[in-house]
Amino acid sequence: MRIARVQTFPLFLSKEDADNSYAGDSAVAHRGYLIKPPWRSLYSPGYETLLVKVETDNGLVGWGEALAPVAPEVAAAIVDHLLAPLVIGEDPRAVRVLWHRMTESMRERGHLQGHQADAMAAVDIALWDLWGRATGLSVSELAGGRFAETLPAYVSGIRGADDAERAERAVELADAGVRRIKLHLGTDVATDLATFDAVRAAHPDLLLALDAHWTYRLGEARTLGRELDERRAWFFEAPLAPEDVEGHRDLASAISTPVAVGEAMRSRFEFADWLQRRATSVIQPDIGRTGITEGLAIAALGNAFHAPVAPHHSAAFGVAMAAGVHVAAASPALLAFEYQPVTLPVANRILTKPLEVTKDGSFLVPRGPGLGVEVDEDVVREFVRHP
Repeated sequence: MRIARVQTFPLFLSKEDADNSYAGDSAVAHRGYLIKPPWRSLYSPGYETLLVKVETDNGLVGWGEALAPVAPEVAAAIVDHLLAPLVIGEDPRAVRVLWHRMTESMRERGHLQGHQADAMAAVDIALWDLWGRATGLSVSELAGGRFAETLPAYVSGIRGADDAERAERAVELADAGVRRIKLHLGTDVATDLATFDAVRAAHPDLLLALDAHWTYRLGEARTLGRELDERRAWFFEAPLAPEDVEGHRDLASAISTPVAVGEAMRSRFEFADWLQRRATSVIQPDIGRTGITEGLAIAALGNAFHAPVAPHHSAAFGVAMAAGVHVAAASPALLAFEYQPVTLPVANRILTKPLEVTKDGSFLVPRGPGLGVEVDEDVVREFVRHP
């Protein structure tokens, strides 16, 4: 069995196609994309992602996906021109060998990060899917087995025009059995605490985390972190600029609330640096950025440092989500898997059978070989955007 063909599908779903926008209603137009001040990153006006299809000479197919929320054509070009030639003609079951080949191809140029890493993640996920289909085993079985069939998850983000609306939504979630919620904030200390307190009132047993989206400076983050200590917050995510490792270390040593980071990282080497410096105590790899091979290595590294893993998941579709769920299921130190109710229907648009989440927000690990999901290629082709 050899890899015969690699295809890329950069997708764009408009806000109307998805009945939603990942950026939400508060974002403002910015040179063809959107921004959500005070957050720094660009957002798509709809949903964008990259799917990769790997086919073998005996007819097997595996699907992968990169978290490419803006300009997925960039990662697609890397797959087409740099990665596909490295894997075509090879045995797709040699996943670790092919991962090593892809990483080594640009490693000394610093390309274990950014779009190159995203593109490698998509190919890697497709190879694991193929390997599973060739053996009849799921990805989590190939990784050594599942620690659970149903994964703890947390609701990530509560939309609302004001704190009263967010609190009302939190009450609805709590009444349904949800006990873990993360707030997307990062405005200023007083505003963030007001929102935190309003949502916390939804239920006395609610575990509440705060994602600051990298907006604070160290002094402000210390002030907010100490207030979160008083409120027994679950974790404090992305408080400072993503490159400020020492700042995160100083913050982590000054507060008792766990500092969580990881969505901006793509390799075990980055995570090792942060963990060795005690700059984080909860790691959040996104499998749509790390791939399954590296994601499992990162989870094992976290376990070695006694740091629980809480895989990140945002705007990617059902293939990356399924990959993340399998890595989470195979991780002994899983804290919880990120779940955004507004993105799940979009993630499921490309699948013939939806990924399932229980009423209390727990993920069911997909059964079946490989990723355990089936991609509807007709739907995929409907939303392909060519450069």
